[in-house]
Amino acid sequence: MTKFTLYMVRHGQTYFNIYNKLQGWSNSPLTKKGIQNAVDTGEKLRNVKFVAAYCSDTTRAEETTKEILKRNVASDVKQPTTSPFFREEFYGYFEGNDMDQAWYLAGAPHGLPTFKSIVEKYSIGKAKDYLKEADPFHQAENNEEYWQRLDQGLALIKNNPTIKDGDNVLLISHGNTLLSLVERFGDGQFDVTERPANGSLTKLQFDGDDVTVTDYNVQS
Repeated sequence: MTKFTLYMVRHGQTYFNIYNKLQGWSNSPLTKKGIQNAVDTGEKLRNVKFVAAYCSDTTRAEETTKEILKRNVASDVKQPTTSPFFREEFYGYFEGNDMDQAWYLAGAPHGLPTFKSIVEKYSIGKAKDYLKEADPFHQAENNEEYWQRLDQGLALIKNNPTIKDGDNVLLISHGNTLLSLVERFGDGQFDVTERPANGSLTKLQFDGDDVTVTDYNVQS
């Protein structure tokens, strides 16, 4: 089984990030600071050789990827593979809603009025389940639906025949998705109650089906 390092970057700051809104499958543009987040991360990674690059099919992820790859002098990869498998959690009815209010509506019926309180008592997965319960349309992704999708994205990367032992792969993704991966593979070593910074770097080491988090929320 192939051993490789996955460099995961959270997209640059968006207007919805400033306004504290959930933006899951929705989109808002990168701010000037968000573009600078991508530029700074691109400069930091300019000499890292990537054999493949992936990102979600949201414009905020695609624009961040473009700025990073534009500055990379070590790789031949100029365009990412985009896929809906790498999208953020789908928040259903709560897309675009105030983040704190949405998590209050999800957790308060269970005596847990914040995202942090849900995660501290249970998990990020339980927060997903609670949000789907609270969605009047029940269209938000629960934990099982979320991982069914994201696991297809991980399989897309792991089954890429061009990735060899020791290679580096780039993935531009989202805050809750990074948290979910770190919760799953981080063995409890990292604080997953707070979102990673825009443009921050998280590294996963893949060895076949064994995955280890080696770095989390490293900022430029």
